[in-house]
Amino acid sequence: MKKMLLVMMILFITTLLLMACSDEDNLSGKNDNTTEGQTKNEDLQDNTEEDSQIHKKEDKSEGELTTDGSNETSAEETKKDGSNEAIESEENNALSHYSSDEIEYARVWLELGPNQDINELNVRHILAGEPLNPNDETSANYPEDVVQLSGSRLVDGSVTYSSNGDGTINVYKVPLRWDGKNPAGKAVYQTINENTKTAYIDPSDNQKVIKYIKLLNDGN
Repeated sequence: MKKMLLVMMILFITTLLLMACSDEDNLSGKNDNTTEGQTKNEDLQDNTEEDSQIHKKEDKSEGELTTDGSNETSAEETKKDGSNEAIESEENNALSHYSSDEIEYARVWLELGPNQDINELNVRHILAGEPLNPNDETSANYPEDVVQLSGSRLVDGSVTYSSNGDGTINVYKVPLRWDGKNPAGKAVYQTINENTKTAYIDPSDNQKVIKYIKLLNDGN
């Protein structure tokens, strides 16, 4: 009987020891898991902070690049504007050597001249009251002072006009020469005077203007 009790006590104590060891192992496992979780959280936090710093550096770099690009663009635009102003000023100065009348004659021919390939540009001033057709005693007269531009050849054609002083002119549809091809008569003259055409004269390219100015032959 005593032996049996002794065996049972030994088994009971052994069971208690095993249970105690099992609890310690579980507790140790929990502690290890907690420690591991904390370590992972710390690593994740470190990575997040590192990524945040990297993004800040990248944003700063992009901002610096954008600012540099804007400054370069602004500088280029300023330089371009300055160049354009210089060119425009130079072109305007190129015409400063010529009179306003000379510039007007050249621009009118550039805009309305029938033949642009001419050897000279003749200028004839016709006063108000002079006849539209000098060869016809019954001709109607010009109601205002006009200018007649023509080339050296009949084929070059002509432009007869009066200036309004605002960039526009009144064009008279008068032939350079009155002959059998150009009918005359009271009705024709009346139509010419009553149907003048207002035309805007483009300032044109200054170099082209100068080209025609150099061809001017102003007979006054």
